[in-house]
Amino acid sequence: MPEQSNDYRVVVFGAAGVGKSSLVLRFVRGTFRDTYIPTVEDTYRQVISCDKSICTLHITDTTGSHQFPAMQRLSISKGHAFILVYSVTSRQSLQDLQPIFEQICQIKGDVRKIPIMLVGNKSDEAQRELDAGEGRALASRWRCAFMETSAKMNYNVQELFQELLNLEQRRTVSLQVDGKKCKQQKKKDKLQGKCSVM
Repeated sequence: MPEQSNDYRVVVFGAAGVGKSSLVLRFVRGTFRDTYIPTVEDTYRQVISCDKSICTLHITDTTGSHQFPAMQRLSISKGHAFILVYSVTSRQSLQDLQPIFEQICQIKGDVRKIPIMLVGNKSDEAQRELDAGEGRALASRWRCAFMETSAKMNYNVQELFQELLNLEQRRTVSLQVDGKKCKQQKKKDKLQGKCSVM
């Protein structure tokens, strides 16, 4: 089936247990579950505004294990934007992103033209192994954007997806959640004039 031009594909990568599914479910459904259920691969859809028309945001929530390298390569080759998630409570989960980032570079070429967000999730946890500065430093080396989130507390979840879409330079894409803009976002629109959460 040929890919439609009004589809925008975001792929979420990260080690097992860092909260990839929690972030996606919090964004798409507004829900959070405390229990950990391993993911093989799930795709969620959200309607967004794209180049002044409506398109579908496809969010692929990938497996946290490296058992399926062919699926990982396929997700990268089809993806338009990437969210690389680690847990601020696990230094190893940040290190686990290095081979994934390298594979994105290998398959996609110049990553400066591709929206990539490095995300430190579980920022509400007291037992941190990583501070925000370490995530910011790695994002700077990788030339990608950085943000800390908490799916549990719903902190920076909507902002994460909005910021990812703001990084898209080839077309204008924005979130359209309930058809209405919040007052805070209207102010931002006047300042930025590019993408907006509706």
